[in-house]
Amino acid sequence: MEFVYPDFTSPAVWMSLLTLTFLEIVLGIDNIIFISISSSKLPEKDRPRATNIGLILAMVLRIILLLGISVLVAMEEPWFSFHASWIHGAFSGQSLILIAGGLFLLYKSTTEIRRKLEEDDHAAEGARTGAGASITSVILQITVINIVFSFDSILTAVGMTNGLHGALLVMVIAIVMSVLIMMLFATPVANFVNRHPTIQMLGLAFLILIGFMLITEGAHLAHLSIAGAEIGAVPKGYLYFAIAFSLFVEFLNMRLRAKRRKSPVQLHGYSEDAVREGILK
Repeated sequence: MEFVYPDFTSPAVWMSLLTLTFLEIVLGIDNIIFISISSSKLPEKDRPRATNIGLILAMVLRIILLLGISVLVAMEEPWFSFHASWIHGAFSGQSLILIAGGLFLLYKSTTEIRRKLEEDDHAAEGARTGAGASITSVILQITVINIVFSFDSILTAVGMTNGLHGALLVMVIAIVMSVLIMMLFATPVANFVNRHPTIQMLGLAFLILIGFMLITEGAHLAHLSIAGAEIGAVPKGYLYFAIAFSLFVEFLNMRLRAKRRKSPVQLHGYSEDAVREGILK
């Protein structure tokens, strides 16, 4: 892709920049969820640093992929194929990365859910203070999943700016702006998730959902067909709606629980019985 400067006096450039920045933030929500849950195992003082490093790594990986867009496009070509009586497909580098990323998310999420369900009180206290976690291992996990999440982001950016003069610089600016905005909100989001265990469990459930979506998307890109039925892609709109609706229901539950905690317990009927028995006047 040729590096040329866009015409910033053109409304089309600004519309593309703003729209792309918004989409990059939306596509980065799953990344923030993963970073928040991964960094929760660190001591509280290290969490903001791990979050910021994770987001900066995401930005760098996206820009590298943009600069090597020809490599990204080449990864869409099949690397190997197989044909059997009931199953056949042709796997590309991109499809393999998506499937591997989906499997990694499934493993990571189910492991975290199991750990949270089986941990005792001492382990729970250790999890809150971040005992036993190293910032290097957390950043390594964040880097691995950033590689997977970067594909959707870059392919969306390339599709939106196709034919735009100076598209490469517009995409780089949009990525940098979106990451800076996410860095402002990532720590408050992480703190909120860590304060509410139900939100954290919901976030892990989202990651399982995203993992399944990545696997099906990778299988779709590989044109995988089982018993004559080709695996289709899951529309991302369904995923975002499910996440938004689940969060809305959970926020209603949180409001209800908070209201019950504030309301004094009313023991209806007991005061009348006490008066009748002569205990109260």
